[in-house]
Amino acid sequence: MHRRNIRLRREYLYRKSLEGKERLLYEKKRKIKEALEEGKPIPTELRNEEAAIRKEIDLEDENTAVPRSTIDDEYANATEKDPKILLTTSRNPSAPLTQFVKELKIVFPNAQRMNRGGQVISEIIETCRAHDFTDVILVHEHRGVPDGIIISHLPFGPTAYFGLLNVVTRHDIKDKKSIGTMPEAYPHLIFDKFSTKLGERTVNILKHLFPVPKPDTKRIITFANQSDYISFRHHIYEKHGGPKSIELKEVGPRFELRLYQIKLGTMDQDEAQTEWVIRPYMNTSKKQKLLGD
Repeated sequence: MHRRNIRLRREYLYRKSLEGKERLLYEKKRKIKEALEEGKPIPTELRNEEAAIRKEIDLEDENTAVPRSTIDDEYANATEKDPKILLTTSRNPSAPLTQFVKELKIVFPNAQRMNRGGQVISEIIETCRAHDFTDVILVHEHRGVPDGIIISHLPFGPTAYFGLLNVVTRHDIKDKKSIGTMPEAYPHLIFDKFSTKLGERTVNILKHLFPVPKPDTKRIITFANQSDYISFRHHIYEKHGGPKSIELKEVGPRFELRLYQIKLGTMDQDEAQTEWVIRPYMNTSKKQKLLGD
């Protein structure tokens, strides 16, 4: 099993190394196609390669014309089966962190919670690969307050690192009558204001943690972006007097997420390439919206 994982990882890294070359070749083909369609002369820098590139263009179909990306490899099998998630914590979790992870277990369908104990990350990832888990979620804390969450997709990645802020669990909500019961139906997802390329990448990571819901499901999970802080809200709705009288109840928990790093690999790979990371100078750019408008 270990040798097989090494081989699969090498194949994935090799495909990723080809991605830049394929994108460059794709741009050359696109320029030649446009010149031929518009009756313009072939660009000077491509005249020596024109004959070889035109042969490749003739052999292509609609499936091979556009190069595949590492994202296609990462989530290639995402629609074939429901996600299977392992939830765990940092070592020696406090009571508030344990309570928060128990609630996250119900937030994510098909999730299993594991007591960390003395296990190291590499052992956890290897065990999850062997048992066909699709994702590992690790929650961190600082002095009893949850302050970080890591989402690592298996078997190849990516791994997203989020900061956690303003965590309010169901246990902390004083008015128990105002909150609804915690359902376990597959939820509908709402993503608001994720318009940039990084925002779309973040949506892709988050949405594959949830299976496809039934059309009549009354459970809703919202990820709303506001100035690069992602608000998580969990609701159920009821129609007491028809479609125009919808009652919305917050189920909890609620928290804010702040993305600060995405790596092209799993959590245990220190050598994994960094796809995106927030830099100190980004904090001073007030007008820049990284995830969306």
